[in-house]
Amino acid sequence: MSTHRFVPVAEPVIGARELEAVTDAVRSGWVSSIGEYLDRFERGFADFSGAKHGVAVMNGTVALRLAFAALGIGPGAEVIVPDLTFAATAHTVLEAGATPVLVDVDPETWCLDPRAVERALTARTRAVVPVHLYGHPADVPALIELSRPRGIQVIEDAAEAHGARIGDRTVGAIGTVGAFSFYGNKIMTTGEGGMLLTNDDALAQRLRFLKDHGMSKERRYFHSELAFNFRMTNLQAALGVAQLEQLEGFIAKKRSIMGQYRERLGARDDLALNPERDGCRSVFWMASAVLAARVPMTRDEVCRRLRERGVDTRPFFACMSELPHLAGARQVGVDGDACPVSRELSMRGINLPSGCTLTDDDVTYVADALASVLEQA
Repeated sequence: MSTHRFVPVAEPVIGARELEAVTDAVRSGWVSSIGEYLDRFERGFADFSGAKHGVAVMNGTVALRLAFAALGIGPGAEVIVPDLTFAATAHTVLEAGATPVLVDVDPETWCLDPRAVERALTARTRAVVPVHLYGHPADVPALIELSRPRGIQVIEDAAEAHGARIGDRTVGAIGTVGAFSFYGNKIMTTGEGGMLLTNDDALAQRLRFLKDHGMSKERRYFHSELAFNFRMTNLQAALGVAQLEQLEGFIAKKRSIMGQYRERLGARDDLALNPERDGCRSVFWMASAVLAARVPMTRDEVCRRLRERGVDTRPFFACMSELPHLAGARQVGVDGDACPVSRELSMRGINLPSGCTLTDDDVTYVADALASVLEQA
């Protein structure tokens, strides 16, 4: 048995700068949903991403829910989401009263396949939600080209992709609106927390109105419609300001970790590592490995054997079409009414330790442990 330390999938990087900012927010007395750090965080994250407006919220899930509400997407509408994603992407469509349509992903990017999206469009389609899975940009320009002439909104789920780029454009600021998460395992964190980005002045105003109980600006405690309390706290924003100062460094570390995995595992023919399409910058939120079909061991067995060696892993997300409450949802692939690429990736994908606290020795140990397990198989 190895004496190497247990290697977790992810750990937040919280240091003296974060403690200083949060302590300052506490001492200011502004600990709820008003304060200097909220303004700084919204402005700073928008500037970092090249967006006109940032709207901070409680978490990434409510960011999506708020986007649907602000855009008037509800009962009678169809919303295209990838079959391979975290459940919040589809759940928020259901919560809005709309109908999710599950569309297959591109085998080269693991993100929504525009060819399948085109097949899935109907007269009821009101939004397409590309997910930048595990930090790789979806083909948002192609989806906008399909959607915009039809009056369909493109809502980017950028929860896992802070700072990812297509050319010189940062994801989350390309479509109508983009939703981010700052959960503890994300590239940067506020503990919980989320953000919406948009370049549309009227939409930004609507998002701010709906996240704060729909309270009138002219008459305090007068609420003109049913709305939400989706506000972020000043304490969370203080943590976010400190993390944002280091975000490019976190991204560089993620890319370095991925580079080390490629050096040690990239030549193997029994697995495939994360893609990175030409012209894109992935931020590799998760360093991932997809087992080849010929590997005579299930993904879960590989994960179990890695755990015995002190290596933490996570499986890829379950397909939305596997979830009981989405079993009746329409599925659309490139060649038919199924999502085979999503299903194969979901069954064979492993997320490896990817956190910014990893040392070079940690990455080497993980890569060698995975190689050893596969060779024993």
